[in-house]
Amino acid sequence: MPLALLALAVGAFGLGTTEFVMMGLLPDVADDLHISIPAAGHLVSAYALGVVIGAPLLAALTARLPRRTVLISLMALFVAGNALSALAPGYDSLLAARFLSGLPHGAFFGVGAVVATGLVAPERKARSVSLMFMGLTVANIVGVPVATLMGQHLGWRATFLGVSLIGVAAMAAVFLLIHPARTPAPAAGLRGELTALRSLPVWLALGTTVVGFGALFSAYSYITPMLTESAGYAETRVTLLLALFGVGATIGNLVGGRLADHAMRGTLFGGLVSMVAVLLLFPVLMRTEWSAALAVVLLGVAAFVTGSPLQLMVMERATAGPSLASSANQAAFNLANAGGAWIGGVALAAGFGVTSPAVAGAALAVLGLGVAGVAYAVDRRREVSPTARERVVASHVPEAVEPVHSA
Repeated sequence: MPLALLALAVGAFGLGTTEFVMMGLLPDVADDLHISIPAAGHLVSAYALGVVIGAPLLAALTARLPRRTVLISLMALFVAGNALSALAPGYDSLLAARFLSGLPHGAFFGVGAVVATGLVAPERKARSVSLMFMGLTVANIVGVPVATLMGQHLGWRATFLGVSLIGVAAMAAVFLLIHPARTPAPAAGLRGELTALRSLPVWLALGTTVVGFGALFSAYSYITPMLTESAGYAETRVTLLLALFGVGATIGNLVGGRLADHAMRGTLFGGLVSMVAVLLLFPVLMRTEWSAALAVVLLGVAAFVTGSPLQLMVMERATAGPSLASSANQAAFNLANAGGAWIGGVALAAGFGVTSPAVAGAALAVLGLGVAGVAYAVDRRREVSPTARERVVASHVPEAVEPVHSA
């Protein structure tokens, strides 16, 4: 694998850290700005909204630029957003800065995935995407816990200054390790990117991302009350357990990338089936501390096995212009975050028990299997249709007439 993938992983590490660290800093931010915890929670939503809006918008606006230039520009915007977060004088300005920080997130992953697959041989595409995504999963093991501790001891503003420095390092890595000749401007331009989004298989792949990862966030959004109220963990130990989720996600991401290069569709179906099984076992696994820790790891593995094949499937079905569709997949991921958390909350509010969001997530994973099945059927039909048409045409071609010779 080329060293250039390291540059993409560094950027992914910074993006993953700033996305998830706010959840651990909410009490500190709320106390410092004299706001309530629910109000501080809007800072998480502001980032997610920035991702959803920025992913397709920035991918479209940069459709005719060289990909290396786009990646550096996106990381510059990321650095600016986090620096402004650190310097924000009040809640409203911090809210705006968090939105700005989220804008480049989806476009960086989307364009980065296209660049990553262009740096390797065709049989290593999924692995190249998984190595870039590894920056995101490692952020949950190292970046988020370290950044949270930094915020608790040095103040939350120090955390965002630190994340800004990661962004600067990512800009330098992209500049030094990714050669401009390997990342020219796409020939298709904006029109080609928009044309790719008219494809039904692309939308079915995006729908699989929304529903499939919605299953993850239905459970993961409420993992803390499950661990404390059902498994009996003290709140002080939850951070360590969330790092275990990052370990599982890293394993699943690497395994999924390797398997998807051999059987992309099979890896996707296998990952979704694993999600159903793990989430259905949550009510049982959350009864003891050791089994609850195992459940957290298994959830990370099962969820992120599907990450690379889903990203690659969207890109392959948008061959005319993959950058916009690839970025839209990141927006779909954040819609899954919001939708899954809402559905899990509905199950919890209905009084079905503290582990009910996991069961609701299993239902979403089953729905994801259904959408993936429809996508498979559509792809098969499109593969068969040209052959069928050739047979129909051939059946109407008159056979050659033998010449008649007179006696």
